[in-house]
Amino acid sequence: MTGGVAVMAATALVLSACTSGSSDDEATDAATDETSEETDETGSGEEVMYEGTDKEDLGDITTKDDTVSFSLGEDEWLGYNGNTPETYSTYNSVVNDRFQSSFYYYGTDGTIYVNEEFGNIELVSEDPMTVEYTIADDAVWSDGTPITYEDALFSWATQAFTVEGDEGEVPLFNYVGGTDLGDRTPDGPQGEAGGKSFTLVYSDPYPDYMLATMMQFPAHVAAEQAGVSLEDMTAAIQDGDVEALQPIADFYNEGWLSPTPGELPSSDIALSSGPYQLASWEAGQSITLEPNPEWWGTPPASSTLVYRFAAAETQAQALQNGDLNVIEPQATVDTLTQIEAMGDSVALQTNDTLTWEHLDFNFGDTSAFADSLELREAFAMCVPRQLIVDNLIAPINPEAQVMNAREVFPFQPNYESIVSQSYDGRYDQVDIEGAMAKIEEAGVETPVTIRVGYNAPNQRRTEEVALIKDSCDQAGFDVQDSGSGEFFSDDLPNGDYEVALFAWAGSGQITSGQNIYGTDRGQNYGGYSNETVDAAWDTLTTTLDTGEQEEQLVIIEKTLWDTLFGIPLFAHPGVVAYDSSLSNVRATSTQSTVAWNAEQWVRAD
Repeated sequence: MTGGVAVMAATALVLSACTSGSSDDEATDAATDETSEETDETGSGEEVMYEGTDKEDLGDITTKDDTVSFSLGEDEWLGYNGNTPETYSTYNSVVNDRFQSSFYYYGTDGTIYVNEEFGNIELVSEDPMTVEYTIADDAVWSDGTPITYEDALFSWATQAFTVEGDEGEVPLFNYVGGTDLGDRTPDGPQGEAGGKSFTLVYSDPYPDYMLATMMQFPAHVAAEQAGVSLEDMTAAIQDGDVEALQPIADFYNEGWLSPTPGELPSSDIALSSGPYQLASWEAGQSITLEPNPEWWGTPPASSTLVYRFAAAETQAQALQNGDLNVIEPQATVDTLTQIEAMGDSVALQTNDTLTWEHLDFNFGDTSAFADSLELREAFAMCVPRQLIVDNLIAPINPEAQVMNAREVFPFQPNYESIVSQSYDGRYDQVDIEGAMAKIEEAGVETPVTIRVGYNAPNQRRTEEVALIKDSCDQAGFDVQDSGSGEFFSDDLPNGDYEVALFAWAGSGQITSGQNIYGTDRGQNYGGYSNETVDAAWDTLTTTLDTGEQEEQLVIIEKTLWDTLFGIPLFAHPGVVAYDSSLSNVRATSTQSTVAWNAEQWVRAD
């Protein structure tokens, strides 16, 4: 198998728009220049070291009749369309990425590689910026229909059109990233009907051009389900006929979701473009994937993947019992101790990750923090960030430190440079008296009720909230633990919190943080708005100059500190454990999770 060509690696961290719906987290997107060796245990006592960060070329592969079970968390699968704000989660993507291919993949360090089995990407002009995308000649959907220009055009359409809503223009398609692509490439993909290549002309330089066209969904299915011909749908997209596109958007927004757990969408509409396809789903238990018979690339190494919905606290025991073969649990001292006690039957990998914990303020009308910088400053003064790291993270990673940025990580080479220019250390130490003075300055009655919401159950987050309460209640707050199993589906989008505690999980993108911090952006759940931040993101996302990108990151980081969008806490340590008879299991720092190369997992004979 050819691993792919590395087209670019982000040296600045930017967020990958991915929310989690599990007992573990979400995270941030960044790339590190440091590459760590990955170790594969063959089960025979022999270690095979692969030093690259891409997918290793394993040579000729014959699919072995075997089942490999894995888990990240207990969250139920939400549906074939994982790109809506309600379904865009690491815990949905870990399943969908197995059967939805694209032009790229993230290496273990965040480097972005061309997925040569799917096609190729070529920057053919910088002025105007023009990129040619070529789909593999033998690439087909699992119903045998060729993957073509029309699929790229449909992917673009889902990110391009708006309609008039009750409060102004809203996206026609319920796509988590909004309509950015339509602004960046106003003319859309240019190609021939049924063709295997197309070009995109960008209105401005765009650093993440490799990621622009995901092509996860079959255009011919969307057209058929909407009751129109593919030709008519194509014409409607090219003409910008929003009225004609409405039934297609209705299907996209609802038809590929799974509101009833356990009921898979029909195989006629949930098509695969990857090595696996959906096979079965047992609500609350697992979802099973089997080989896609129309897959044109390297065969999957094992015939069956079973993703189990297993709570983090149960995974180590399930691994020991053989109910799970690969786990990526939340990193805790107890978990590591439990795994290490299993001996040689289990292999363990630990690593730095591009996932970071944070507290985000709610700027909605019902929140105490909405119009009060003084209250936000008071809360930041009393949050015991160093104590949280010392008690909960340092025992796992002795090198762990409080994180003082959002777009770069402590283990990245440009971290100190950016932090030194954007943050003056004002919240490094708990200052109860200072917090009390700020609350008094805000002119509000005490205690100020603060609901800290997070996705529960999550023991580490429960302990984080307890530490925050012990400290901040002394200043005049009444911190309430509002952890809920519906936090991501209900509380976060509905604004039922004062502070949101979760993480962002990332990869190697340069521009995706704009969707989190930009005014009215899809993942700006708290409703933050700042003209300086918006302008800096507009500049950063329209330049290929890395020096200019870093200058804008400094502006963004400093403004987010000065206005207190939220409070960064720490980068997550990563833990992967697996049955040592398996080969090719490799931890990654990115949001792609340990399953990023699951098609290569195989058990020794």
